[in-house]
Amino acid sequence: MDFSLGDEELALKDSIIEFAQKELNKNIIERDKKCEFFREGWEKCAEFGIHGLPIPHEYGGTGSDIITTILAMEGLGYGCKDNGLIFSINAHMWSCEMPILTFGNEDQKKKYLPKLCSGEYIGIHAMTEPNSGSDAFSLQTTARKVRDKYILNGTKMFITDAPIADLVLVFAKLEQSKGMRAISAFLVEKGTPGFSVSKELDKMGLRTSPMGEVVFDNCEVPEENLLGKEGAGGFIFNSSMEWERSCILASCVGTMERQLETCVKYAMERHQFGRPIGRFQSISNKIAEMKVRIETSKLLIYKIGWLKKIGKRAIMESAIAKLYVSECFIKSSLDAIQIHGGYGYMTEFEVERDLRDSVASTIYSGTSEIQKLIIAEWLGLYKPYFSHPLEDESDN
Repeated sequence: MDFSLGDEELALKDSIIEFAQKELNKNIIERDKKCEFFREGWEKCAEFGIHGLPIPHEYGGTGSDIITTILAMEGLGYGCKDNGLIFSINAHMWSCEMPILTFGNEDQKKKYLPKLCSGEYIGIHAMTEPNSGSDAFSLQTTARKVRDKYILNGTKMFITDAPIADLVLVFAKLEQSKGMRAISAFLVEKGTPGFSVSKELDKMGLRTSPMGEVVFDNCEVPEENLLGKEGAGGFIFNSSMEWERSCILASCVGTMERQLETCVKYAMERHQFGRPIGRFQSISNKIAEMKVRIETSKLLIYKIGWLKKIGKRAIMESAIAKLYVSECFIKSSLDAIQIHGGYGYMTEFEVERDLRDSVASTIYSGTSEIQKLIIAEWLGLYKPYFSHPLEDESDN
């Protein structure tokens, strides 16, 4: 495993940090209070090329490799204080763009990827349902084939960016089929009759990333909008989660780096009992632990990037990274508040917002508990259920 990073990769990360600090942080406190999606920031990120980082040039992207993309998302997390915007971008890239790139036919790639890369389209991923969360494959949304189209019926819950979406990658169970191989994936465009967002959801953190409930009521989807083969939905879902669980956490690592620098600066400026609070072991230990979390998190994420760059799967490794980095993000956010004391609890100091945003990282893309079960499965303690490798479907 090569730990060296090229000058071009590091230069891109630095340029994204500079761009984000300049363009993406205005009015963040007010936008967070109002749960306001930063459309202008979304468009600027797309113009900069962030949305299209992992997508080949021929489909409107920049053709960056996975290591470069991870560094770029890390830089975005460091420079941009709007964790909700970052989360929306990550969800758009890993759970909509990458499945289309990986499993879509040429017509689907040419039709959708350029619009997704340019930011014209906002793509979302709809798997979770009111009664189907961690047990994702127990979903009840159905797809019935009628001649040259599929009829979708069902409800999806906790869907990131649903209120502003232009394209939905929805997972549904084929009628008359059983088991995970009954699940298929479909691309549904905004405005399709029978597709609607029934309500927006208010939440604790990531408030600038809209969330909603999606309803399919006899929604007619043309057969050319089937992604991959019938019954390949489980493999498509797990493939997207493998990307998301690793790459989305790269942005969290960037945020943790910013937290650390903020805490070091404050600990040397804030004096109590006649000296900087950073000189007290109770504070310096917290800062040291924050640094350890960052460095170990990077090792886990970079390893996934290396594995995927050489063409290997990283199912267990991405579960380990998701589990560890998400828990680290919460711990470092708590430490940042404790180091800042009363000021850390105040909204205007912009420390407490990271804690509210961090909590969701242990829930989205599979809870911490599910990541532990996936790891245990890959160690041979369970029969395949949670990760469903389905290696025989890899030609989809």
